[in-house]
Amino acid sequence: MATLAYLQVARICNQKCLFCSNPENGRVITWQEAVDLVDSFAKTKAAGVIITGGEPTLFDRLPELVAYALKKGLPPRLITNGQKVCRADYLKSLVDAGLDHMHISVHSAKPEIQGELTGNKNSLPNILKALENAGKYKVRVDINTVINARNANHLSFTPRFLVERFPFLHHFVWNNLDPQMNAASLNPELVPKLRAFEVELHKAMTWLTKAGKSFRVERVPLCYMSDFMHFSTETRKFVKDEGRDIYFLDEKGRKRQDKSSWSYEKSERCKICSVEKICAGLYQMGKYYSAEELCPILTPADTVIAKVRAEAS
Repeated sequence: MATLAYLQVARICNQKCLFCSNPENGRVITWQEAVDLVDSFAKTKAAGVIITGGEPTLFDRLPELVAYALKKGLPPRLITNGQKVCRADYLKSLVDAGLDHMHISVHSAKPEIQGELTGNKNSLPNILKALENAGKYKVRVDINTVINARNANHLSFTPRFLVERFPFLHHFVWNNLDPQMNAASLNPELVPKLRAFEVELHKAMTWLTKAGKSFRVERVPLCYMSDFMHFSTETRKFVKDEGRDIYFLDEKGRKRQDKSSWSYEKSERCKICSVEKICAGLYQMGKYYSAEELCPILTPADTVIAKVRAEAS
């Protein structure tokens, strides 16, 4: 089983996202803890380490950690909100240490909505500067987006806006909102209806496919992905038996996830669906998302499995 390691280094942040899944608790990892965890991930032969938070760029020794991960044979990536890497000198320090791959969180290419969702009116302008810097230093950037009620009606606009300005962008990830994750539970109005984003998500996936880009979608049942079911994160993990090894800076501590971790609730309707065995189902069904929105489909599961196996990781 291929496993990626995730390492939270700081649970402090310079934004106040309304749906933050790992909100501030004041903890910052010590250097020795970081070294010990990287050593442990290397011993288990992880495929790489994704450095995250909170906001990981607030960890003072981040360039050193990037270099150390590389030394231990773990290709490092960074998940960031893009606010600190908008400084060219800071991004260069990470690049000089060996960083060549970042994920930047962009929830809307409309500045007022990105500002509202992140509690930072300068969030999008700073991200655009960060992307300019990434292009200059030839850093691969993937775009992460949380699907919510405020961006559900323009999911296709954001990748078009970004790719037209930064053609080097290649990979996009959409995560449907987890309404029970900390900050999100305080803002239930942000929970989208599945049908509210179905058309826009399809338009976004269609456009990216035609543009030769790649993408993944998480926490969206397959009946809402029509022609693009093989891009479901959960379905790919079922088929490829992929896992995660995560260190949280809270009471969860270190947790390993395998394909058994990626199954959610299912309705009676799911029993007659042709892809039931490779679909995770509906996250938080009957609590925040309604089973009434689910609809059985007839696409053969083998067709989807073949596409997953044929498509690059």
